[in-house]
Amino acid sequence: MFFFGLNGGVLALLLAGVMFGATVAGLLAGRAMSARSEGFREPFGVLQGALIGFMGLVLAFGLSLAVGRYESRRAHVVDEANTIGTTYLRAQTLAEPERTSSLDLLRTYTDTSIVIGETVPGSPAQDRAVEESGRQQRALWSLAGDALDRAPQASAPRLYVETLNEMFDSQATRVYGLSNRVPTAVLVLEIVLAAIALAVLALHFATLGRGVAAVLVAALLVVLLLQVTFDLDRPTRGLIQVPSTPLVDVASSMSGPPAAGAPSGP
Repeated sequence: MFFFGLNGGVLALLLAGVMFGATVAGLLAGRAMSARSEGFREPFGVLQGALIGFMGLVLAFGLSLAVGRYESRRAHVVDEANTIGTTYLRAQTLAEPERTSSLDLLRTYTDTSIVIGETVPGSPAQDRAVEESGRQQRALWSLAGDALDRAPQASAPRLYVETLNEMFDSQATRVYGLSNRVPTAVLVLEIVLAAIALAVLALHFATLGRGVAAVLVAALLVVLLLQVTFDLDRPTRGLIQVPSTPLVDVASSMSGPPAAGAPSGP
């Protein structure tokens, strides 16, 4: 939660400071020990090899968690867009006056869903958008109840109610998915282990008197990998965001006149 609340630039500086700080500390310690480190070079080599391998495993694990959550969030957007589109089509088969009121409200509901996806999860702005969406859901459900009451035997209102319920569920799944982040313990473990591994690697190379540039490049690559992992877990901020394009496309399709006219029969 701490990392998620940080600005992207601040987070990058924090990661760079920790990784390069650990690398520089290892280099300084290695140079101080270089004159009397003959007996420690081989053990340090074995230790840094083991730590580098373990660090790679943990970084890959954290990245896989972040990628999985990112892909799930993208799928949730598509699912909600599909259910909204289906609900909008079925709302056109309702009798008046519920038909027009429901269609207008569905357009507004879609706009609110787009806003939810563009706000920071857990922020006051998202809370307000979710609350507004809840009010719109209650209004849509009330209209659906009126349609069922007017035609309890008709199939159109029943099909509409079924899809409407799926639409509500899909938005709830998307909202919860936006807040489903990589556990903080995993992120802390990645940072701590990467810092230790880089420090030991720098110490080992410094005792050998070479490889300083390679260690600095390794630290830079670790910072970039960690930044990508954190960025994937921040769906509405950073360079890698979850697009709301499917919802925008659905909202655009609603701007024209309905494809089906109001039913003429009872």
